[in-house]
Amino acid sequence: MANKDKKEMKTPAEVNRELRERLRLDFILPKDIPELDLYMEQLTTYMDQHLKNNSRGEDERTLTKTMINNYTKNGLLPPPEKKKYTPKQLVLLVYIYYLKNVISITDIRRLLGPLQESKPYSDEEQLRLYRQIFEMEKQQFFNIEDSVERAYEITRKKLSDPEDKYLSRMSLICLLGYDIFSKKKIIEQLIDEMAEEEEAKKEKEEEEKKKMAEREKEESRQRRRPAKTAPLKPKNMEKHVKEN
Repeated sequence: MANKDKKEMKTPAEVNRELRERLRLDFILPKDIPELDLYMEQLTTYMDQHLKNNSRGEDERTLTKTMINNYTKNGLLPPPEKKKYTPKQLVLLVYIYYLKNVISITDIRRLLGPLQESKPYSDEEQLRLYRQIFEMEKQQFFNIEDSVERAYEITRKKLSDPEDKYLSRMSLICLLGYDIFSKKKIIEQLIDEMAEEEEAKKEKEEEEKKKMAEREKEESRQRRRPAKTAPLKPKNMEKHVKEN
């Protein structure tokens, strides 16, 4: 039997430092969103410069032309305007970049669909939304750190042999996977609710359009109908009345 791969127990401070290192992510600051539109090559270079360190391997590309074209083809991203991508489209790409590893393309399209339209969210409102979400994510980082640290602690306390490196890592991965799976289910349920509400809204709008069309049709029919006039009395009848 192979010897178990043992490791020394880490102190809480060591675990905390390791967590911070593992959770370190590159991101795009709201103030770094370019004001000018970008060509495809400029866009892929920009994303790679800002998010490259999030990749698992050195050869992994952050964003490629093929990816962008597929996002447009699948309705996740509006097509470029004169071969250029606007700041609004760049922000949508950032959302897609993070979400594609968590939810399906269909769910991303449902979630981001309203942001592709000029109404009810203007470009300025969407950039403001990105700033607000970024600030919320900065706060959420510490919640994530605490959550993973608790998973480390549970693994250390509950395992019969916490010094076995394989069992320790395998157990931690299962705990983190369960956490991700649970949150993914919540995300999917929220998106399903949004889709149902949007469908109900469309059905209501279609019903209102039908009623409006029926009213206009009836009004048009009323306008074409000849007006009723009082019957004219025969001349001999008028003469007979006068003689009497």
